[in-house]
Amino acid sequence: MEDFWNSWGLSLLVFVPLIGAAVMMLVPKDEEALLKQVALVTSVITQVIAVITAWGFQAWDLAYGDLQFVIDKPWIDIIDSRYILGIDGISLPLVLLTALVVPLVIIYSWDHFPEPKDPKSFLILILVLHTGMLGSFVAQDLILFFVFFEVVLLPMYFMIGVWGGPERQYASIKFFLFTLFGSALMIVSFLALYFLTGAESFDMRQLESLVAARDIALSTQVLVFGGMFMGFGIKVPMWPFHTWLPDAHTQAPTQGSVILAAVLLKLGTYGFVRIAIPILPRAAAEWAPWIGLLAVIGIIYGALGCLAQTDMKRLIAFSSVAHMGFVMLGIATMTDFGLNAAVFGMVAHGLITGMLFFIAGSVKERYHTLEIKRLGGLLLQAPRLGWILGLCTMASLGLPGLAGFWGEFPAILASYNPMSGLPVETFRSYMVIAALGTVLAAGYLLWLLQRTAFGRPSEEFADEEIPDVTTTEWIAWTPLLILILVLGIYPRIMFETTDPAIVGVADRACISAADGDEEVAAGCERPEEVTLAQEEGATEDHGDESDEEDRGDDEGEE
Repeated sequence: MEDFWNSWGLSLLVFVPLIGAAVMMLVPKDEEALLKQVALVTSVITQVIAVITAWGFQAWDLAYGDLQFVIDKPWIDIIDSRYILGIDGISLPLVLLTALVVPLVIIYSWDHFPEPKDPKSFLILILVLHTGMLGSFVAQDLILFFVFFEVVLLPMYFMIGVWGGPERQYASIKFFLFTLFGSALMIVSFLALYFLTGAESFDMRQLESLVAARDIALSTQVLVFGGMFMGFGIKVPMWPFHTWLPDAHTQAPTQGSVILAAVLLKLGTYGFVRIAIPILPRAAAEWAPWIGLLAVIGIIYGALGCLAQTDMKRLIAFSSVAHMGFVMLGIATMTDFGLNAAVFGMVAHGLITGMLFFIAGSVKERYHTLEIKRLGGLLLQAPRLGWILGLCTMASLGLPGLAGFWGEFPAILASYNPMSGLPVETFRSYMVIAALGTVLAAGYLLWLLQRTAFGRPSEEFADEEIPDVTTTEWIAWTPLLILILVLGIYPRIMFETTDPAIVGVADRACISAADGDEEVAAGCERPEEVTLAQEEGATEDHGDESDEEDRGDDEGEE
């Protein structure tokens, strides 16, 4: 069984949703109940495979969080691309998040299909998206990653363009063009890496080693990193490449907004942690202060944008710009502390903002509007929905004890001590600005809660019977709400998974970025207690001197 799982497990994880989509194509369009069942069963099977993979994952057994369940097969020999899948502590939380969100979206869709009502096409697009997202998180070949990265583009384009709001065509074309432009620069960077290193394949592990071994001019590396920065930065999206996001979120159906916020935005930040920083650490160090600057601008700009919004969905969309700024700030520090915070922030944002978009969709369904000035009294008319909105806004503003806190506070704290060689005073300035952003976040989120949930209903809806949370909504939302609480109270369960892989990335990046500078390289030696997982007590049995010696041996081998 173990051999089977090592050979086929990740392939099944990725392609079961695509098989389900193919089966649905054979089902007649008028068999709505059967179509729903096939889509749900397919997504649940995928979820079970993801859970089995997580159960067999050994977080601490492999030094530096090496890849597990690796599949390495020939694929396209003519371009030296291979079919390589693998998973580590960086990708596992995002795989589990994806496997969780998609079934919940399908359950929510059971009696919430947007107009024009076409469950067959809508659910097929969701399953194709499922394959693209999972494939992106486990692909270890740059060309394979690019294929999966692009697979998500067309389904989301059609979800917005067909099932979206009044301005859906404008929003979908804008989303498509922005993403396509970034992807074009990204693939050019991938090809540049291949030719500059003389690699025999697009294997990410091989490219990382070859870039470290080859004497590639720093200016060239900076340019190549710039192409990746554009591709991943647009996907995040970072300021000033964010303008497609509010339009896409506002016009997308609820299900599209949830998938976009919960998972798709993470493809950009994941690309930085998985590809850009490990392969080009010296260039990443050159770009880091600028990435940090754009991150804090995004935090403040997103918060101010929220304060100016009159539409509930658009406000939540601008909040994503701010929250992803915290993730990018953690990445910009290039430390294990900051990168751990970034990965946690990705998952926390996915859970919390996904829930907020679910709530916004249900509010629109009940009130037929998302204009904040027309809403009010939700706690009186639908008290359970109002309390859930209250919990999610508190989580989004980073209240301690909820998941959002562990994505924001550690990212701010990591800015105090960035990677050795980075400008300390600059990053400490970023820390102050980011801290100010949390105050602004509290302002716009509490304003949203006060205007929509408190007070009395507006005269327009005062006499209407507003239904409270339905059964399908409870089923779809409860797992997300539980995880928001559990990860807020007990973040160790995630930090102890991500930390080995993150430590490996951060250590190798620091040593490579030092480029022979003994003073900078000396700063790469971290005290044991610096990692987040160790702060949470996750490594009490693993932080002895022998582990440090093993790490030193690994670095020497590389």
